[in-house]
Amino acid sequence: MTGNDQNPGAAHAPRTKPRPPPPPFYLPLNTTLYLCLISNGLAALFAPIQDCDEVFNFWEPAHYLQHGYGLQTWEYSPVYSIRSWLYVSLHAAVGKLGSLAVNSKTAEFYVIRFFLAFVCAACQTRLYAAICRTLSPRIGLLFLMIVAFSPGMFHASTAFLPSTFTMYMNMLGLAAFLDSRGGQKTAQGIMWFGLGAIVGWPFAGALIVPLLAEELILGFLSGSMSSVLCYIFDGVARCLVILGLEVAVDYACFQKIVLVPWNIVAYNIFGEQGKGPEIFGTEPWTFYVRNLLLNFNVWFVFAIISAPLLLLQGLFRSQTTSIQTLLRSITLVTPFYLWFGIFTAQPHKEERFMYPAYPFLALDAALAFHLVLSYIGSSNPKEFIGRVPTKLKLVAVMPIILVAINVGMLRTLGMVTAYNAPLKVLEPLQTAEVALAGESVCFGKEWYRFPSSYFLPHEMRAKFIRSEFRGLLPGEFPDAASYRARLDGASQIPSGMNDVNVEDPNKYVDLAQCSFLVDSYFPGREATELEPHYVLDESQWEPLKCERFLDASQTSLLGRLIWIPDLPFIPERFRRTWGQYCLLQRHAAV
Repeated sequence: MTGNDQNPGAAHAPRTKPRPPPPPFYLPLNTTLYLCLISNGLAALFAPIQDCDEVFNFWEPAHYLQHGYGLQTWEYSPVYSIRSWLYVSLHAAVGKLGSLAVNSKTAEFYVIRFFLAFVCAACQTRLYAAICRTLSPRIGLLFLMIVAFSPGMFHASTAFLPSTFTMYMNMLGLAAFLDSRGGQKTAQGIMWFGLGAIVGWPFAGALIVPLLAEELILGFLSGSMSSVLCYIFDGVARCLVILGLEVAVDYACFQKIVLVPWNIVAYNIFGEQGKGPEIFGTEPWTFYVRNLLLNFNVWFVFAIISAPLLLLQGLFRSQTTSIQTLLRSITLVTPFYLWFGIFTAQPHKEERFMYPAYPFLALDAALAFHLVLSYIGSSNPKEFIGRVPTKLKLVAVMPIILVAINVGMLRTLGMVTAYNAPLKVLEPLQTAEVALAGESVCFGKEWYRFPSSYFLPHEMRAKFIRSEFRGLLPGEFPDAASYRARLDGASQIPSGMNDVNVEDPNKYVDLAQCSFLVDSYFPGREATELEPHYVLDESQWEPLKCERFLDASQTSLLGRLIWIPDLPFIPERFRRTWGQYCLLQRHAAV
């Protein structure tokens, strides 16, 4: 007999413990973490470096801390000191730990990148959990889909940039403001946003303003203003501790007390005439519209219309929307609008400036699409949409999701296949028979695509030769064998540096000093005296390795935007046109 046969009443006995409620996730947290790890891991492995600032301002100083030499920009001169050594040191420490397990500097580069991929995945999972618990599992799933498959997040997730670090901290800060399980987490949220603003990028502090404003308004209305002020004081105190740590680290490197966040703000906002970010180029107001359409396609459109959709719901579906819910929703969508407006108004624009707001963009888009789905899914027979068959509604909605995911993946694949040659061509230098210590690999017109000294063997240096570029190139940190010597080197004032992008002729070497040369060749471009076709000069140079590189000037708009296969049935006008990106070796003297 079975246990139930022995005790017939057992099947109907009341439970001693109530069954816990189902988890508020459409996708379990461990699965979410794995999905984000896969997405970010692919970025760590394949994403091209999109911005030379990432190399010269962050990878190179980290390389200097690890290996005692590297390229130095004017931002790290103690005269200007607008880059913090604390941020770089954190990554250099990861690379140093990685060096215990790997045997090449290139592997250290990827160790740091994979570490960033893991940190980003953890932050994405934390925010996904908070969104599911406090807003809606569907909004959480939409948010996850956006951050996992968008080209913008692909590039931002593992970039060694303060704006990426700020993006991580903003995800944790937003999650703290959303999730009040175990008590109010206002102080924790302020700490995370403060960490991003202090160690990362000070302008990101603007993103917390709407969230704090909501806390103050609710505190005033509920009569708990004193508690809110205590939370804020606690959060500010934590930020001051972080700032003190940064000042201490920067003092060790610059040998003077500096407030790097203030120096960044002062240079970018209060700079003198002829100084400031505008000297590095300006863009029209449409720059971020075009850029975000490329990086998030239809999700950017949904993010932009999120506030109008919320207002329409408040007006026409007030019976299903409380004032508190509407206030919380408006608060959550405001940071992206605020950030987008501030940086659209700035003349100098770069894609990385949007990274801190990417989580808010994804949340705004998820909220907007959730509202659309809620309206479409209505079964109210008094509304027209309620009388539309369910299958027809599904047919209308699914193409939006499929287009968003597929266009995003085609964009990502197109960028990787078109522009990741600089991460590949230096591989032959890792062979002992090819490169010798003390030799130089030179960069002319391709100086801004140098992937960092992590891709060069030990004691091999990157040098610059003259090209048509007429701005200020990086110099070099003083060689330093010990960590103490590296701190002393960081505190030395380098020669030839300025904050107005004026060329320094001493940054160049003669071509005769170059054992190797990295250059590109595009058949449609004419050679100049300073930028000859070195690839074709077989009397002086021998190609060691060449990779395809997209010739954007000869490729159609569609081919520049997304991946297009090189297949015979693709019309010629849509195919991508290629040039060569090569590592050249000087012929040995006879």
